Amino acid sequence: MHADRVEMSWDANKSNWLVRIVSGEEVIRRHCKAPKDADEQTLRTVAKKTVQEEGYEPDVQLSIRR
Repeated sequence: MHADRVEMSWDANKSNWLVRIVSGEEVIRRHCKAPKDADEQTLRTVAKKTVQEEGYEPDVQLSIRR
C-alpha cells in the first residue's frame, strides 16, 4: 500500500513523537519513543520503520513539526 503523506509531531501530553500516516481519508496515528531533541535523521528513521510496520511503502513524503 502507498500512503499519501506522513506527518511527525511532538505530542506534549504523552511526551513522545506522534506519527500520522495519511492514505486517502484514512489516518493512522502511532506514538514512537524518541527523545524530544532527536535529530532529523533519527526521526526519519523512526517514521520509516513505523510506516513499514503498518504495511505501507516507506518512500512517502514526510514532514516533521517540532
